[in-house]
Amino acid sequence: MQSTFSLLSIVALTFFGYLAIGLPLAVLPTYVDTGLGFGVVWAGIAISTQYVATIVSRAQVGRLTDRHGPKYSVTLGFFAYILCGILTLLSALVTSVPALSLVLLLAGRLALGVGESWVSTAAITWAIGLFGQKDTVRIISWNGIATYGGISLAAPFGAWLEGQFGFVATGVVTILLAIAGLLVARTRPTVPGIRKKGMGTGQVFTRIAPFGTAMALASCGFGVIMTFIALYFHSRNWDGAPFALSAFGLAFMGIRIWLARVVARYGGLPVARLSLVLEVVGLVTLACAPNPIIAIIGAALAGAGFAPVFPALGNEAMAQIPPQNRGVALGLYSVFLDVALGATGPLAGLFAAHLGYASPFFLGIGAVLLSLALSFGLRKGGTL
Repeated sequence: MQSTFSLLSIVALTFFGYLAIGLPLAVLPTYVDTGLGFGVVWAGIAISTQYVATIVSRAQVGRLTDRHGPKYSVTLGFFAYILCGILTLLSALVTSVPALSLVLLLAGRLALGVGESWVSTAAITWAIGLFGQKDTVRIISWNGIATYGGISLAAPFGAWLEGQFGFVATGVVTILLAIAGLLVARTRPTVPGIRKKGMGTGQVFTRIAPFGTAMALASCGFGVIMTFIALYFHSRNWDGAPFALSAFGLAFMGIRIWLARVVARYGGLPVARLSLVLEVVGLVTLACAPNPIIAIIGAALAGAGFAPVFPALGNEAMAQIPPQNRGVALGLYSVFLDVALGATGPLAGLFAAHLGYASPFFLGIGAVLLSLALSFGLRKGGTL
């Protein structure tokens, strides 16, 4: 019980971080588009700015964590969240000068992206340092629950906040969440950095790349569901797209809770392969659904299939890396997910524009099948 509580206290750091990330998601596009008057293109840029900063800073935070310890990185990460909150607050206070407001907002989004990579990568490294390599799957799984749970809870709350108090409230609450994260981090045991020289970044990348590539391809299915499920339902005059997203999320979190035991018994690669088959079944069901109920069932199956992939393959990847390179490895492994989700939206959008709103799901099916084929070439040694 003490072990579980200690792990939850580390996972709470990820949860606070992703609550802050989820807060503006439902209101930021409208704020930029109509509130500041810069249109939908800049609204998209405002969203994507965070992810660019996250991708760029992943490897750097890994090296920082390995050298100075995860507590140091988490603390810096939450200070970046505080900076984001301050800049967002200032942006909301100077809307009479739209260009200045947008610049402040984009700077805050960059700070948020850096904070995300620092906190999320270092929190996983922190937990692995406290509980050992054997708990990697449980740690990554629970952090995933904190990630998606935080975003799911924060998005509607952020919309309510904006409706009641204006966009300025987003900045204030972001600062408060960061302070809460700093207070929790102060109470956790320190895991020291490891000064002993390890592998070069290129060697680490080479070892985790096959697993990261398989995970990235599998993530395309997740990306198309998150991006196009609402448009897909609308194109067929169906209600219930939010229920499909909820079904995906609930299935995802339900599988993650029990995943560690399954991987410990059967191994990461067999579990990942079975999960990829289930994800394909879910995507096919969704793409070919004759009615919204079947589509919702397909979304749930896809969520259950996608849930084990990141931690199961990540467990195999981390087993190839010495402790002094663990932070870099986690950062680089996560970059594969960031890039996959960033690329899926535009590519699937081209498919939807020319082939209809069901076509992105077939793109996802193809990517997951490639991931499945690649997984059969993987070995526990990390080579193809």
